[in-house]
Amino acid sequence: MNKYELALVVSAKIEDDARTATVEKAKEYITRAGGAVTEVEEWGKKRLAYEIQKMNEAFYYFIQFEAESNVPALVEQDVRIMDNVLRFLCVRKDEA
Repeated sequence: MNKYELALVVSAKIEDDARTATVEKAKEYITRAGGAVTEVEEWGKKRLAYEIQKMNEAFYYFIQFEAESNVPALVEQDVRIMDNVLRFLCVRKDEA
């Protein structure tokens, strides 16, 4: 099992419960693909480096999980079509 991190940039224009539901749905995609979520970091609302969909601010979430090497591609397919996710990035974490 490898360790991965999924970074989500979630729209700041939605309600708190909708934002929580978006993160829960991403976690559900990970577990359904065979991964195990180990930690979720919420960085809160931050200013974006550049405007995305006419927004200057968004909420940042980092989801750490352990999974086989094929799981990140499956998770990215699902996250790509989520409405409230402005940007995402899934990376493998170093073992060191």
